[in-house]
Amino acid sequence: MTTTPALTRAPRILALACLTAIAGGAALVLLLQFLPPTDQISPVRRTISEYALSANKWIFDVAVLLIAVGSAVLFAAHVLMRALPVRSAAVVLGALWTVSLLVVVALPKTDWSVGPSLGSVVHRYASVVGFVCLPVGLLFAARRIFPDSPGWRWAARALAIVSLAWFGLILGAVGYMLAGGGPWWRTIPLGLVERLLAATELLALATLAVPLLRSNRAEVTQVT
Repeated sequence: MTTTPALTRAPRILALACLTAIAGGAALVLLLQFLPPTDQISPVRRTISEYALSANKWIFDVAVLLIAVGSAVLFAAHVLMRALPVRSAAVVLGALWTVSLLVVVALPKTDWSVGPSLGSVVHRYASVVGFVCLPVGLLFAARRIFPDSPGWRWAARALAIVSLAWFGLILGAVGYMLAGGGPWWRTIPLGLVERLLAATELLALATLAVPLLRSNRAEVTQVT
């Protein structure tokens, strides 16, 4: 029996491509903070989606699309390798995360110089869906994609839980406002919390590439 080397390497090449796409998207978002006019946007108080209301919208859109493509391919790869059932909660939540990113690109956030619109409301809910679905999906996926790697399994779960904790700060601020406190977006440094949340989620997402980088499942053998 012999092994086809190209197919054996395929999962690793795919994983590296996905990691490059995700890292590239993150780098572009970071770059926006140093390019005019988006360098004037406060990373502490203003949300990431604020970049899409500027002349640099195309950079923001490319960044989010890169992350969406990398995410979709990573989840699809685990389905094709039968690590995740196509009808599993992890895959459904991963799909919702990916779709939410596409919605964020298609429908920008509220431009308060104009006022809210239906599209901006959908954008807000899509953001919430994405921020919640990815870490919850990873919690469901961790056991299946890391059956023999407890260290990586707990790393993925820890990053997912930290992501949910960041989102919990936002929910806490909303609850504080509903209880009679000040505006929730001023109660916490919203921009900073959202950026920390996004960074943690991307790190959690990147753990999906680890089994592909270490995989030997793609070997195809033939009888000689």
